[in-house]
Amino acid sequence: MLGAAALAAIVLLGGGALAVVYALRDRYEVPTADLFGTPTPSGSPSATPSPTPPPGADITGPLNLLIVGVDTREDDPSWEPHADAVTILHVPRGLKTGYMFSLPRDLVVDIPKFPKSGFRGGRTKLTHAMSDGSRRGDAKPDVAQGFQLLAQTVSRYTGIKRFDAGAVLTFTGFRKLVDALGGVDIYVDQRTPSQHLRADGRGRSAGNGPAGYGGPQMVYEVGMRHLVGWQALDFSRQRYLPGGDYTRQRHHQQLVRAVMAKALSLDVARNPVQFDRVLRALGKTLTFDGRGRPALDFASALSGLRPEALKLVTLPGAGVGRGSGYRGEQLTAEGRKFISELLAGRADAYLRAHPALVTRR
Repeated sequence: MLGAAALAAIVLLGGGALAVVYALRDRYEVPTADLFGTPTPSGSPSATPSPTPPPGADITGPLNLLIVGVDTREDDPSWEPHADAVTILHVPRGLKTGYMFSLPRDLVVDIPKFPKSGFRGGRTKLTHAMSDGSRRGDAKPDVAQGFQLLAQTVSRYTGIKRFDAGAVLTFTGFRKLVDALGGVDIYVDQRTPSQHLRADGRGRSAGNGPAGYGGPQMVYEVGMRHLVGWQALDFSRQRYLPGGDYTRQRHHQQLVRAVMAKALSLDVARNPVQFDRVLRALGKTLTFDGRGRPALDFASALSGLRPEALKLVTLPGAGVGRGSGYRGEQLTAEGRKFISELLAGRADAYLRAHPALVTRR
């Protein structure tokens, strides 16, 4: 969901800001990579300073975007990336409404074999798909290659045959994005102690806590709070809470909405200084694949999508196994049914019948 927050900001930079975009595009081009195993053909069209029609005008939907947040452990080049937040944004035809939902990182899925990395396939947690796909022998793990296997796995599980675009954002990128926006305002809906950090933002020492830490800790109390980058990232990572990873998914979604609201309130799209600050913050921490189309095409096409029109959906699930026999998570029949109803164009009716699935604040 961290990547979703970055994508939300990019979307809001699209409409009404094309002159600024083109002025800065050569300085801060969004990094791209082959995230789906389908290299961009040579000679693919690119945006021009005075396009007619405007960029993205032929993107009418429906769209499916796969957005992943990763902890790359940048200080350890041998670390294999894991998919810590796996988010899908579905935008129906017309591009005026959207549905965003996450899959649990520990969702038990069938991961297909992947010759590029030598992975033979197996049934395990979704988060491992990226690491299983990222291996390149003795070379440094490849995040883009790992994304390819993750995308195949998510496609098989959800029934989404093709993703129109994908994005990867690191934890560092998310923190920088929030700081570039001047922080975000969010309603903390339950008391959330940090397992990782103290109140001054420094790391906690080793201990007997749920995540292996001990000593003083940062606590996010219930109520409307203003969070700077490190706080927003820390808050979004906590899962040793009532509701576990499903609570964390809800908090991710609340942060996406907060990022969108803050970008709108700053009128980032028409403010060259703010726009420049956001692009500088994202830098190389965001990687995008639009299957041959630049991020700006999608930003322009989705510029009419507003926070209030984006429905944030939390899919219910439960653990598979308990204690030492815990294997991961599985969605309930209600959660699985939402995905099939979404793809059939009946999401609104399903959500009216199951209102608890929608994140309200």
